[in-house]
Amino acid sequence: MMRTFSFEKLNVWGKARQLSVAIYQSTKSFPDEEKFGLISQMRRCSISVSSNIAEGSGRHSAKDKARFTEIAYSSLLELLNQLILSQDLDFISKEQLDRYKKINI
Repeated sequence: MMRTFSFEKLNVWGKARQLSVAIYQSTKSFPDEEKFGLISQMRRCSISVSSNIAEGSGRHSAKDKARFTEIAYSSLLELLNQLILSQDLDFISKEQLDRYKKINI
């Protein structure tokens, strides 16, 4: 039987993973010249959210856990900025941006 880590039981971690999958799917349609720009940034930000939640769950002090949660939240804000820019550049629609804004992580 395989061990289940504490972060795997967190709803927020599962939602963060779903967000990463959605970002990967959305950025597939971005222009090729954004491969090393916005696509890479957005994908790394989305991965950072779930990764920091997971890493923070392994910390022993509440202060350390809170710090990793803060970093995950900051990555979400960075991603939101990039989604807004993506809409400004017509890479995603206003409706897509609104759907991302409604995701409740």
